[in-house]
Amino acid sequence: MVARAMVTGAAGRIGRAVLALLAERGIEANALVLDDPGDLAARLVVTGDATDATAVRAALEGADAVIHLAAIPTPERNTAYEVFAGNSLATFTVLEEAGRAGIRHAAVASSWGVTGLPWTDAEDPHPPYAPVDEAMTSQVADPYGLSKQVDELTARMMARRHGMSVVCLRYPYVGGFEERLRAHAARLTADPAAGARDLWTYLEVRDAARAALLALDVPGRAAHAVHLCAPEIIVPYPTEELLRRFHPTTELRSPLPGRAAPVDTSAARRLLGFTAENLLDHEEVPPHRAGDGGQPRRGG
Repeated sequence: MVARAMVTGAAGRIGRAVLALLAERGIEANALVLDDPGDLAARLVVTGDATDATAVRAALEGADAVIHLAAIPTPERNTAYEVFAGNSLATFTVLEEAGRAGIRHAAVASSWGVTGLPWTDAEDPHPPYAPVDEAMTSQVADPYGLSKQVDELTARMMARRHGMSVVCLRYPYVGGFEERLRAHAARLTADPAAGARDLWTYLEVRDAARAALLALDVPGRAAHAVHLCAPEIIVPYPTEELLRRFHPTTELRSPLPGRAAPVDTSAARRLLGFTAENLLDHEEVPPHRAGDGGQPRRGG
């Protein structure tokens, strides 16, 4: 049973939801943030970078679990060197210091970006099959996706090195309904091509936080990576029609009735007991009403 968790990136979208859920469940929180906004629901707030071992050690005071969320979340606003080096070193530092402190349970924010689909410019990317699962070969050609691949490899090494349980959570597009998701749904409903690289998946931020806490209960000394998303896509069109239109080379390995998400989340159900609970409401409409017929573009 976790008594106090250290949360990196605690002032971010998922970080704040995690702090709120920890407080709701009576679990103390330490926060590591680049800048203290002054309103975090944490017992201890440490200002510093997750790549700084001294700051991480300070933030781990009294903690018995870690939720590592801090990262540069896109390859588009920083240099490739900053994205790859910063993200990779942060995950290494947090898990190494946690392991040395005797902490044996960690959750790490991985990403749908680990598939390579969102940002690769090498070619027009299509998943080889759907539903996509954790075994699908990555098409990464960008520094962010590569950093998340390295994060997952780092988690495996740290599990062996320190005897830890580490769960890497492959988050899709995450947000609150009013703050982000409704506007995103409207954009993609008008132009479904814009969501093709993300396979029109999403996760409400409270579900993202709940998955992180569930990850801290996974026993054993191993690392795991699991896809997370809502069970239905964010646009009001049939999933199979969208796949035929925007990913014509993708093999459909099992039926996707209605708006079923084309991502297999059964590993998260088995490992975490997780199923998304907070869902957008849509009425399914015929695919000919869906925006223009342009090419897929990067998702959010």
